[in-house]
Amino acid sequence: MSRPVPITNTPRDYAWGMPDGVSRALGWRPSGGPEAELWLGAHPLSPSRAAGDAPWRDLAEWERDAGTPLPFLMKVLSAASNLSLQAHPTTAQAREGFAREEAAGVPLEAAERNYKDPHAKPEIIVAIDDGFEALCGFRPAGETAAAIDRLGIDEHGPHAPASARWRALLAGPDGVRAAFLWLLSGAPEVAGLVSAVTDAGVDELATRLAEGYPGDPGILVALMMNRVTLRAGEALWLPAGNIHAYLRGTGVELMGPSDNVLRGGLTPKHVDRAELERVLDFTPGPPSRLQPEAVAANVASYRPARLPSGADVDFELLLVTGDAAFRTGSAAIALAVDGGFALTADGASADISRGGILFLPDAADVTATGSGRLFVATGL
Repeated sequence: MSRPVPITNTPRDYAWGMPDGVSRALGWRPSGGPEAELWLGAHPLSPSRAAGDAPWRDLAEWERDAGTPLPFLMKVLSAASNLSLQAHPTTAQAREGFAREEAAGVPLEAAERNYKDPHAKPEIIVAIDDGFEALCGFRPAGETAAAIDRLGIDEHGPHAPASARWRALLAGPDGVRAAFLWLLSGAPEVAGLVSAVTDAGVDELATRLAEGYPGDPGILVALMMNRVTLRAGEALWLPAGNIHAYLRGTGVELMGPSDNVLRGGLTPKHVDRAELERVLDFTPGPPSRLQPEAVAANVASYRPARLPSGADVDFELLLVTGDAAFRTGSAAIALAVDGGFALTADGASADISRGGILFLPDAADVTATGSGRLFVATGL
């Protein structure tokens, strides 16, 4: 067993990030700017760096030297405003899409590139604090129709035909898909309907989204989705094909080591309507929550593989809150958001306190002594 190695990274300053958000969550010195995501993993776009003695500079180099891919990417996410409407492909879709764009000669850095790698990107998010807001999956057509009725559109006004068409599409065959594609069609009546809804000011979410993306049809798509507010420790599961958008709040994400995102609106970035339609699951239903399961004293597991839609997912996120013993199934990353712990992994020991991050290079039996909240990302 190799000893645990302290690692670190620099928060990414995307515009939607909360000012000093990551630093506030981890007790770090604030940067004074937006801190949207802290990437913890080997992804080449932002690999975590060694913060102590190690025979490698960063986890991308560790991965190359070890010859074993890290099966996950962990992130601390802190949003002051919404992320884009988006979905992720299955492994088969990612492989096909990546090969197709490679054969077409689309540069990896091109704005219109959809597939940056041939991998799936299933993900979970666990709220660090109360009040994490998100959109997750399509709600039943009847619920959307009821929401349309509350938007304050004058039934005799100029936008009444567009509102009626939205309802009619929802009520028809494959109504959620039909309504979604119409909203993203670029039809003039959709643009007018977006303006009418936001001008009415009846729906708080529509008004908020319009502040950042005026006229974006994604505002109306958002009204077709489940809106969720998580308390600390509650989680969402975003399998392939699930449409989602984080609205605001701070949480820990765990996902496949991929950067494949198909966007559907509320973003200045590329939106490929046809490709998004190809990967989306239009099945309506409740938001896909992931309930933690106690696996040992003071250890809860967020494991997608317990769900049918996550059967092939080979990672889990552990939450350790006190003295505990558990096993990691691969190299692992431990992140303390509260308190402090002494970790021992197969005889090698290290201390970790709030804001600390440790990389455990091998699968190991681990004991933790202390209290607080320690997230541990590991393969199965």
